[in-house]
Amino acid sequence: MYRAPVEEIGRTLNHVAGLKRMLDEGRLNGLTPDLVEAILTEAGRFASEEIAPLARIGDEQGVRLDDGQVTTPPGWPALYRKWREAGWNGLAAPEKWGGQGLPAMLSAAALEMWHSGSLAFAIGPALNVGAAEVLEKHATEELQNTYVGKLVSGEWMGTMNMTEPQAGSDVGALTTRAIRAANGTYRIFGQKIFITFGEHDFTDNIVHLVLARLPDAPAGSKGISLFLVPKFLVNEDGSLGARNDVFCASIERKLGIHGAPTCTMVYGDGRFGTEPGAIGWLVGEENRGLACMFTMMNNARLAVGTQGVAIAELACQKAVAYAQERRQGRAPGWKGEGMSPIAAHPDVKRTLMTMKAMTQAARAVSYSCAYAIDMARLGDHDDRDYWQERANLLTPVAKAFPSDIGVEVASLGMQVHGGMGYIEETGAAVLYRDARIAPIYEGTNGIQAIDLVTRKLPQSDGDNVRGFIAELRQDTEKVRGANMPELGHAADRLAESLDDLQATTNHLLCLVKEGAVEEALCGATPYLRLFGVTVGAITLTRGAVSAGDVGQARICRFFAENLLGETAVLKRAIIDGAASLIEADTLEK
Repeated sequence: MYRAPVEEIGRTLNHVAGLKRMLDEGRLNGLTPDLVEAILTEAGRFASEEIAPLARIGDEQGVRLDDGQVTTPPGWPALYRKWREAGWNGLAAPEKWGGQGLPAMLSAAALEMWHSGSLAFAIGPALNVGAAEVLEKHATEELQNTYVGKLVSGEWMGTMNMTEPQAGSDVGALTTRAIRAANGTYRIFGQKIFITFGEHDFTDNIVHLVLARLPDAPAGSKGISLFLVPKFLVNEDGSLGARNDVFCASIERKLGIHGAPTCTMVYGDGRFGTEPGAIGWLVGEENRGLACMFTMMNNARLAVGTQGVAIAELACQKAVAYAQERRQGRAPGWKGEGMSPIAAHPDVKRTLMTMKAMTQAARAVSYSCAYAIDMARLGDHDDRDYWQERANLLTPVAKAFPSDIGVEVASLGMQVHGGMGYIEETGAAVLYRDARIAPIYEGTNGIQAIDLVTRKLPQSDGDNVRGFIAELRQDTEKVRGANMPELGHAADRLAESLDDLQATTNHLLCLVKEGAVEEALCGATPYLRLFGVTVGAITLTRGAVSAGDVGQARICRFFAENLLGETAVLKRAIIDGAASLIEADTLEK
């Protein structure tokens, strides 16, 4: 059973990400350390005691579709009502709309715990938060007044409708049509696939945000508009009216997250006896829909990163508990009676330490991105553009690195369980199945690497990333000067990895500036990994030094002396590996 690591999360927020500094500077509207602790404690309790007990039934029973209506697992609608009534949906939403206006760091921490409780359950509410933000930033005042408050309260839920059978990562290839109507609305026709919580029984109404193309729109991604299409139309008094011309045609049978309905949505086939065409309202400007949707996508990408942390944390807890209980053989130096716990064997101990270190590094990266988002909103006015660029820089890393770590740690957790890990009964296998979607959706991790190298590194001609590396250099020097023998040779290893990051960053910036994009992209995925590993290790060690935490320092030392050697190999691939990749022909038979 999951136990929310509230103390560890609080330490990461305060001493790694920067929450304590923001509290000390009075940037958080009277938020106090005691209140932060109370929020984290209650979020952890809800995850552990309310969500986690229903996770297995969600995986085993999944969802059911009957005549367009989805039924979620037993107990889940009631769980959602508890979650909504507790006010969790509006944690980071503006107070204007009934939210609590709390920092993104706290939202990320709470999301992590809820996702550990059940990723399949929490993914729906997580998307809802992003839908509300899109409307709050881009919709008309009339649409905001009708929908935002309901989304913030969780009374209604929102979805993101992008993917089509022929248009996955290449969103510009979508064919869903939007036709202008005389009354200022639009009629939507088309099909969307892989729509998470596109239909469900949690709320009375579902608010779909749909990308579609107008008849006179430019080709490609520059001709996409965003539309709000509710399941039920809303009357002037706010009550629900007629059913809109949108329905769920099928649900997917998936590797994992069985409790989350993944839907094929059909718009505009006249199924309900009305004139064909789902009624929608424009969000933002015509042909500028993708820019609006990126508000939700960036929100979702950080949320997916927390999913990776969440799965890794739960896999760690299960593996440690099993390894302490399971006895096999006699480990070197074992002085107890009979067989030793497998946790005492060096190979298993290495595996458990790797799981712990990588989980904590992924958490550090995720929360550091949330800190940058908060500083872009709450920092000094002159610094907000700088922090927005920092948030832009970290978002693809905070999505990809933790989600990759979630898969890796879940796999290691199965290995610790041995043959029993391959058996569903232990609960280790479901984590691996659930984790595997995170590197794929909300923009595959390969796309995150492309985004990082071609768009985010060149911001301000590379000044922002260079400034970030300079900050990491200062952190490394503080580690060197810390009087903590438990850190061993960590400072030297951190400095070496930071040198690798600096060299590869300069290399890729030069390639992009010279227009050698293909060569740069050959190194994009290994670069993102190098970036995540290095930033995770350094920020994690910063936290150990700041808190004076001896136990944490030992984990950081293990990370630095056992895992950071990966960056030298990645550097070689990034700088020297492009030619072999370009010359390879994967289409050869």
